[in-house]
Amino acid sequence: MKRRAWITLGAVVLGGGGVAAYAVASPSDGGGGVALRDKRPVKVYDLALPATATSRRELPRKDTEQFSLLGVSWTGATKRLHGTAQVRTHSIATGEWSGWRDLELDVDPLEKPEAGTRGASEPLWVGASDGVQVQVARKNGTTTVLPKGLQVNLVDPGVVTDAEAKQPGVTAEPAGFAVESDSPAASTSAAPTDTTSSSAAPTDTTSSSAAPTASASASTSPSASATVPTAPPSTVPKPPITSRAGWGADESKVDDPPTYNTDVKGVFVHHTDGANDYSCADSASIVRGIYAYHVDVEGWNDIGYNFLVDKCGTVFEGRAGGTDLPVLGAHTYGWNRESTGIAVLGNYVSTTASNAALTSIARIAAWKLGQYGGDPAGTVQLTAGATQTNYFAKSFTAGTQYTFNRISGHRDGFNTQCPGGSLYGQLQTIRDWAAGPVQGLKTTTVDGAGLSGTTYYTKGAITLHWSATTPAALISKYELLVDGKAVTTTGGSATSAAATLALGSHTVAVRATHQSGKTTTTPALKVVAETTAPTFSTTPKISLRTGTVNTTAVPVALGWKAADDKALREVKLLSPATATFGPTTTTSNRTAASGTASTWSMRAYDFAGNYRTSSPSYTPVILQETSAVKSGSWTSRSSTSYLGGKSYSSSSKSASLTWTFTGSSASWVVSRAASSGQAYVYVDGVKVSTVDLKSSTTQYRQAIWTKTWSSSATHKVKIVVVGTSGRPTITTDGLVYIK
Repeated sequence: MKRRAWITLGAVVLGGGGVAAYAVASPSDGGGGVALRDKRPVKVYDLALPATATSRRELPRKDTEQFSLLGVSWTGATKRLHGTAQVRTHSIATGEWSGWRDLELDVDPLEKPEAGTRGASEPLWVGASDGVQVQVARKNGTTTVLPKGLQVNLVDPGVVTDAEAKQPGVTAEPAGFAVESDSPAASTSAAPTDTTSSSAAPTDTTSSSAAPTASASASTSPSASATVPTAPPSTVPKPPITSRAGWGADESKVDDPPTYNTDVKGVFVHHTDGANDYSCADSASIVRGIYAYHVDVEGWNDIGYNFLVDKCGTVFEGRAGGTDLPVLGAHTYGWNRESTGIAVLGNYVSTTASNAALTSIARIAAWKLGQYGGDPAGTVQLTAGATQTNYFAKSFTAGTQYTFNRISGHRDGFNTQCPGGSLYGQLQTIRDWAAGPVQGLKTTTVDGAGLSGTTYYTKGAITLHWSATTPAALISKYELLVDGKAVTTTGGSATSAAATLALGSHTVAVRATHQSGKTTTTPALKVVAETTAPTFSTTPKISLRTGTVNTTAVPVALGWKAADDKALREVKLLSPATATFGPTTTTSNRTAASGTASTWSMRAYDFAGNYRTSSPSYTPVILQETSAVKSGSWTSRSSTSYLGGKSYSSSSKSASLTWTFTGSSASWVVSRAASSGQAYVYVDGVKVSTVDLKSSTTQYRQAIWTKTWSSSATHKVKIVVVGTSGRPTITTDGLVYIK
């Protein structure tokens, strides 16, 4: 029953004409004196909905005192409102009126309501507001009358100070405010509040009602008791929980001591309804608002949920009695005596819950079920405490056992869409995360090693990276396994680990240990540690090729061959230019500066990162016609189109030019036209080719014939005019060789 206190009543007049009661406590109730009078306490304002018609109730737009949460209530806790209830609110922040919002009316009744408790919608968080408009209508096509005593109830969650929030034993309201009224639905209340709200990280707090002990026995009996039981240890760690003092619970609101179940066999997941765009700094205020709504509006003894979770993952202690104890809640009609209830702040009909929220639900569920040997992924037999039908039209008979998932949705036990279709669809994820093993574990990359086929190669030091879909908070540790043995151990938030491998072939894997102790191991990777560098079986070499020759750029072909004892990865050209080639590539067409010695540096890499460099030097040399020994008749020609501005031309049969040089490659450079003739090419006295200079277009400085030797030596290249009929003339533009 609600506790009575000696109070002095006053009145707060609302802008819309409503009146809300408040009270001033006597100095004897230990509130702490007048020092706290300047703080805004939790308040509840009740506005009656005029009985203007049998099928409809309306409250026109009204200016009000500040509030952030509201709902509609009526006389009689067992009565239902068959219809719709919609509200609009005026935002203090924007100065605008919101659109119409529906209130959730499929709310669980109390299993054993006391006199004076009221029926009510779910509370709706709307943010700081100072105006309201309400319309309630009965269901179309029915003659069911609307319940009596319809009110809109506005809750101002007030403000809590840091000092109050940090007092783990706070049980009194701020001095100057106490709440009581003849009707539970008309009360106005105050609670210690926090100016910084719950934006800080949750703290791991344990209720002072009982401490965990090493032994306890579970029972299948659905009975509840006022006797404080012993808290059994859990198989998994307790997650951080913001205590009731931490979110500013006014403990003077709670009249009756907590009642305890025998154990916790299952978990029911809820949503609180309301907007999802709240700031997590307001989460404690939302919890205070729900608390005040449950107690001061509906007349309950305490908040109904055992735990509440915001979208940032902060967990709040709900109903008093000890987070580590099987406190009887008021969250799922007919199933409260064997379960705990976890509510997520917000509406998840069409919006999925955040991973942070899912993680916290999984941690709380695993911890509570772990106290009584329950598998979060399993099923359980629960005894119905009421005859009813759930959201899926499944009927239950009081006293009969039914199978539930250990982690179920509110709608599984009661005819409501709570926790919303989207969050309901995420329950399997919660079960998987809570039960383990770690989900989605896979290796992603291996630093310090190269992959060839299915084998990684390294010089020894590697860093293995991985990912998992199970949140880190539910993972105890990761281990890097080399040949099946753990060589490195990290925390559950790690995503990589390093190791140095001995020379040879190894298997490498990652093993994740869930907080439940279950393990998951990735498929093993084959990793070979080796330090042998690649070799150049053919030293990088340039040879002359056909193409257009300039005095500054000579067309050449770069050739090489590299190999490795394991697996060649690539070959890089480092100078005089840069390029990267695959392991099977052995040639590349380039140009080289003539008359200048250039270092052709190449480096071969294997997949382990070992490498070898080869850097030979070569000089392309251009020999003009004046450097050749002439026979027969030759005419000198001048043009900027020729190499060096000059060339030799002859139409005399058997006229020749001979160049002598020491090198490894040579090319003959000519001018070509439609009237150009043919020439014989002799190398070291042997005729090796007949070259036709005829071309449909006129071309200058063309390397038309090339020859390359395996090594550098002295050679003679002789060209002889064939004297082709009708086009006997050839024009030569010099000889290029590689020195």
